[in-house]
Amino acid sequence: MSEKIKEYLNQIPDERKKAFEELRAVVIKNLPKGFEETIQHGMISYVVPHSIYPNGYHVNPKQALPFVSIANQKNFIALYHMGIYADPSILNWFVDEYPKYCKRKLDMGKSCIRFKKPNDIPFELIKELMSKISCDTWIEIYESIIKSK
Repeated sequence: MSEKIKEYLNQIPDERKKAFEELRAVVIKNLPKGFEETIQHGMISYVVPHSIYPNGYHVNPKQALPFVSIANQKNFIALYHMGIYADPSILNWFVDEYPKYCKRKLDMGKSCIRFKKPNDIPFELIKELMSKISCDTWIEIYESIIKSK
């Protein structure tokens, strides 16, 4: 674990720390091989490193291609999953499954899932979500979207 990630984790409020660390552990344990943990855009991020995808992120090719990020925001813990944003089948699956794991209404933006109550994070569902898209598949999805624009 890098010093920057340690610093990030140390700044999380005590009332969220356990849930956030469990979320991070679920992501790490279930994310397919190839992704790398780093800090990107002020969040803990899981990216396709330049060693696998030299082109990097089209907005800034010096940055590795982002895939998933977790963040401690002012009023919630956030999970950003680019696959949900980019692949309608993953989005539909997640939206359909969410009520089976959590009684609270899904609070979601394009790629952001917000958890206002740390005890309501559906870790088992996130475990499944993390394993849905491999590193190679993510690159294929990403390139198909970029080429279509």
